[in-house]
Amino acid sequence: MTIDVADRRPEPRLNNQDPALFGQTPSQTVGPFFHYGLPWKGGADLVGQSDMGARPELFPEAHYVLNLSSPTGIPAGEVIELTGRVFDGAGASVPDAMLEIWQADSAGRYFGEPDSDPHFVGFGRAATAEDGRYRFRTVLPGAIGPGHAPHIALSVFGRGLIKRLATRVFFEGMAADDAILSLVPSERRSTLIATAAGEGVWSFDVVLQGERETVFFDI
Repeated sequence: MTIDVADRRPEPRLNNQDPALFGQTPSQTVGPFFHYGLPWKGGADLVGQSDMGARPELFPEAHYVLNLSSPTGIPAGEVIELTGRVFDGAGASVPDAMLEIWQADSAGRYFGEPDSDPHFVGFGRAATAEDGRYRFRTVLPGAIGPGHAPHIALSVFGRGLIKRLATRVFFEGMAADDAILSLVPSERRSTLIATAAGEGVWSFDVVLQGERETVFFDI
């Protein structure tokens, strides 16, 4: 008598990591999932009460659990707009990135430090538009100490990025003798310099890869 052992084999089962069972997970696709709650109304306006920062067309009004902050007063210093576009390695605009800034006030002090401006937190978030453009309204930061030029710390979150990309925005005509900028090869420093684009407006593009790739820092 012969026994067909194949007939007694159990039905094949999918491994619990098999994409056929679950599809791609958030950790595999790396987003973007930012518009559920990370950007918020006014998140890119550090000096006023505008709605700039999030893109309301990307999710229902009911998801706006973070709303405009209550003003405590008018921050000191020169109000500026920092704007630009985010580009990928092929030169195409990135419509679904999120940028985050952290900076000192007009006197060069971070929020919470002694004598810092109580009306200026110095933190903001902005989503990019369809053309990859972002906008922040803030104050021109002061130098935080000797050897440091006025600058804004900027982080980029986006599709395909496992970790945020961190860089600094310096200002044309104000970046001489900065200790950090001096560590960057001279031919790459221009990727960290915002240029004047009108009264109170500074332009700073972010290039994620390629010939004009923005200099990013290890964090």
